[in-house]
Amino acid sequence: MPAGSQKESSTLKVARSAKSVSAAVFLSRILGLIREQVLAALFGAGTQMDAFVVAFRIPNLLRDLFAEGALSSAFVTVFTEYDHNKTPEETNRLVSNVFTAIFIILSIICLVGILFSKDLVMLMAPEFAEVPGKIALTTSLTRIMFPFLLLISLAALLMGLLNTRGYFFIPAFASSCFNLGSIIIGGGLALLIPSLGYPAIYGMAIGTLAGGGLQLLIQAPLFKKEGFTIRPLLDLKDPGLRKIGKLIVPAIVGLSATQINIFINTNFASRCAEGSVAWLNYAFRLMQFPIGLFGVALSVATLPLVAKQAAKGEIDQLADTFVSSLVLAFALTVPAAVGLWELSDPIIALIFQHGRFSAYDTLMTGQALKFYAVGLMAYSAVKIIVPVYYALDDTRWPVIASFISVALNVIIILLTLDKFQHRAIALSTSLTIMFNFLFLSIILYKKIGGYPVGRLLGALVKIGLASAVMGAGVMYANSLFGHSSSMSSLILQVATGVTVGICLYGAMLLVLGMKEAKDMVGAVTARLKK
Repeated sequence: MPAGSQKESSTLKVARSAKSVSAAVFLSRILGLIREQVLAALFGAGTQMDAFVVAFRIPNLLRDLFAEGALSSAFVTVFTEYDHNKTPEETNRLVSNVFTAIFIILSIICLVGILFSKDLVMLMAPEFAEVPGKIALTTSLTRIMFPFLLLISLAALLMGLLNTRGYFFIPAFASSCFNLGSIIIGGGLALLIPSLGYPAIYGMAIGTLAGGGLQLLIQAPLFKKEGFTIRPLLDLKDPGLRKIGKLIVPAIVGLSATQINIFINTNFASRCAEGSVAWLNYAFRLMQFPIGLFGVALSVATLPLVAKQAAKGEIDQLADTFVSSLVLAFALTVPAAVGLWELSDPIIALIFQHGRFSAYDTLMTGQALKFYAVGLMAYSAVKIIVPVYYALDDTRWPVIASFISVALNVIIILLTLDKFQHRAIALSTSLTIMFNFLFLSIILYKKIGGYPVGRLLGALVKIGLASAVMGAGVMYANSLFGHSSSMSSLILQVATGVTVGICLYGAMLLVLGMKEAKDMVGAVTARLKK
């Protein structure tokens, strides 16, 4: 196949798989924003919200470690190998063995976490002790939400398995069920539970737990449809389980550096002004929208493909798939970052400035969002490049990169915290993730004997130029609206900025002759004709 055709095939193959994920993730992110709106309206950015964010962050740190990190990637890698080279009975046995082992391990972790919740809260946010009752509230919320770790990790295993079988929409849609549970059950209980003598925020904690259960259950029918059954089985000598363990242990060590960074950031945020933890949380939640829509979607679509190519020794095709995924990620996240920077305040005011969320909270959250946006393209790129290392059975370099990032994060925060306060944490997060990606991309280039850097850089230059023109247009459109805070004015301001941005950016990519943009336009046109 000609090189150009192969590149085009890789781009469209990843894009087609990512399309289903993006549609589901888009819905999930919309519901996620509604969930944050409910939290903002009911609790603002004060004591209860700070306590909820830290309490949820404790099991969520472990969730990121197990559910969306080492465990999921390691399981997909080994399951793909079994699915192609082993009998259905051996594959199903592996599934039962892995689910049993994970259930036992995470159940123990949850019990220990519940018992030592207060100690974990004091370790993560010691400055909360200066506010009467804040430590006790955070501890109670942590105990309620800790089992979320078990539910969401099992859901992630199902998602990885279904992705390898070609199911992308329902597994990605499952996170929408989490948000629905949080909104409906959590929001409803938050309104009702105070009559029973409990703080309203307890309702949101219970809703979080219920949402995790829904995310697991929604995937069960497809799992059964594929012929899988889970029976209690624990065989520590099973070669498949041992291989997963071999992949997961160093990967957990590497990913633990990311969780250490989050822990450090939370600790520093608790030292800043009251509400800083909540401001950073709201800002990062907005960041999660494009990260999930583009970075996670492309990562989920890329992982099964690169796992197959690595298993077959097709390194050239793997390199091409990797670059195609990066080009698509950059083409989507660079303009998204520019748009978030330019429209941060009106977007936050439109989404969050209701109820107890004030104009001052909007200003502080907007400042954090701008600094987070600096690293948006790197966030998405890391989600693509790390699974490539897993597919190549190499977790050493992600570990090294992560721990260097921890040291770099601490240094940057210490140098900037006094001047920038909570903004320093957002800035440091972006700079360290950029370093992480650059480091891993250089090592990967040497490891696989090169990949099409020229194509990647050429596309990045065009994306940068198009984004700059887009940014200028959005800035001008934004300046026409002044500082009105009425809902209708904010809707018009954001809609105008987004529309101007999309039109300018798309037109510039076509003018600059970006091949991937033409491929996507051709695919969309063909789809519309059908």
